[in-house]
Amino acid sequence: MCPTRQDPNPSTPAEAEALDELLVFLKGTRGFDFTGYKRTSLERRIRKRMDAVDVSSYGQYLDFLQVHPEEYGDLFNTILINVTDFFRDKPAWDHLAAEVLPKLIHERPPDQPLRVWCAACASGQESYTTAMLLAELMGESALRDRVKIYATDVDQEALNEARLSQYSNDQVKHVPRELLDKYFEQNDHRYTVRPELRHAVIFGRNDLVQDAPISRVDLLVCRNTLMYFNAETQSRILGHFNFALTQSGVLFLGKSEMLITHADLFSPISLKWRVFRKVAQPTLRERIGMIVPGTPRDQLPERYLGLREGALEIGRVAEIVLDRGGFVASVNQEARALFGITARDIGRPLQDLEISYRPVELRSLLERAYEQERAVVASEIQFRNPGGEERSLEVSVTPVISAERAVLGASVSFEDVTRHVRMKADLERSKRELETAYEELQSTVEELETTNEELQSTNEELETTNEELQSTNEELETMNEELQSSNEELETMNDELRDRTSEINRVNTFLEAILSSLHVGVTVLDPEQRVQIWNAASEDMWGLRSEEVEGAHFLNLDIGLPVEELRQPLKAALAGEPGDGAVSVEAINRRGRPIIVDVSATPLLAEDGSIYGTILLMAEKRRAVS
Repeated sequence: MCPTRQDPNPSTPAEAEALDELLVFLKGTRGFDFTGYKRTSLERRIRKRMDAVDVSSYGQYLDFLQVHPEEYGDLFNTILINVTDFFRDKPAWDHLAAEVLPKLIHERPPDQPLRVWCAACASGQESYTTAMLLAELMGESALRDRVKIYATDVDQEALNEARLSQYSNDQVKHVPRELLDKYFEQNDHRYTVRPELRHAVIFGRNDLVQDAPISRVDLLVCRNTLMYFNAETQSRILGHFNFALTQSGVLFLGKSEMLITHADLFSPISLKWRVFRKVAQPTLRERIGMIVPGTPRDQLPERYLGLREGALEIGRVAEIVLDRGGFVASVNQEARALFGITARDIGRPLQDLEISYRPVELRSLLERAYEQERAVVASEIQFRNPGGEERSLEVSVTPVISAERAVLGASVSFEDVTRHVRMKADLERSKRELETAYEELQSTVEELETTNEELQSTNEELETTNEELQSTNEELETMNEELQSSNEELETMNDELRDRTSEINRVNTFLEAILSSLHVGVTVLDPEQRVQIWNAASEDMWGLRSEEVEGAHFLNLDIGLPVEELRQPLKAALAGEPGDGAVSVEAINRRGRPIIVDVSATPLLAEDGSIYGTILLMAEKRRAVS
């Protein structure tokens, strides 16, 4: 695994700990495990939401989430960048349709179902893209009878949108016209997937990090998703993908995902278009070495005995032969030179020699070899030769067994594998460096792709905001026109009101002139007998100004007129009883002189005959006698 790339603005240990607490909180409360996501991308997306709600630290944002549960949806939508499209990277889909899918279909018997898993399907565009390609290759009838497409995602909101299977004009702009007309229905500027295609796709929630994979899958589509996870999580997910696929299953990835460091799980079919085939995982079996018993020494011709001993003597591998009792039976030239053993040591017990414990504990190896009756090997044993040079040895202890299955002794060989070990170490180091370089390159590509998708997401958000602003502007324009129209109506009403006011003023002036010209007192009362009009003759007769009496009850006026004598005529006038309602009463005018007044009470009638009040006419007849 390559070292983690450093964030240009690394967070402090306290901030890192606070972010870990936030991630643990999200996992515990909502079941989303974001610990496997790339740290820099995760921090960047969470910071975007923190800026949106105006909080500065992860601890404050955790408190904000606890108080505002509606923020979870906005946070998850920000982290789970659902950037997808129909026929995204169309040349890759063309290669899949032309080279991969026909072979995959041909390899399956006609009666065998074809299972497809679209992992991280977002709002479903790539799932339906796969369904359309299979329908074109197999026919809609075979698609309905044989194909099951399992489309999964961790974002429930995106899955709900996918289940609706409705897309806007902008979302289907990359679907070829012939496929759009064939597999979609247009309703009110939106396109709905036809039922024949919709029934082939099953949507469900699946977390690639935590949940078990779907099994026995022939085609697995997971595009531009692995790049959001760190290397460890990617390895775990790819292990799940290997388990999910059948022996000849195919994995289809995004353009920024190469799997160079996972050759043990997937081999490339087309590295250019990111199509890979599963590498089968064989069962691990223990390999047991076979020993062929030799011919007894006393039955061999003398020349063969010499030949065999000579061959053993000049062998390039240091070898020591021991009998069953642990005594040295023979030592070849290479062993004598390597370990300083002399001819006098032949016949001595092994335990008396330094080689019994250096460079490796031989006695334990001998016991295991005798007990298991098979060769026992100790690899990469470090040893310093007489010249002081460090060497690596592979020590092999092989029991010598007779035809009667009796253990006669053992052959101990010391093979110099220094060069092999060094080459292996160099190879491993080069492989690690290459993997590190590839993973750094892959990480850089994924970061760029992630940034690109974030920019695309931000651009879409800005376009949405722009459309909302445009819609708001149009609404404001509409409201402005409505206000302008209302203003014109108000101006018209104001003009009419002004005309009517002028007309009323003229009428009032005319009425006042009439009332002022009359030489009799005129008083108009409402149905409650309150004074509404009090003309100048009334003022002159009783000494009260109009503003002093208007609104006052007529029968409560303190004037020289005996108002109590007028109660019955007023009641009769208000009741609309027949008669003129005229009476003559003695009164005292404002100058204190007695007078006789003729008072006439007449109903004030509206056009419909209803009574609005009473008109009192008061005329001085003559002076009363003192």
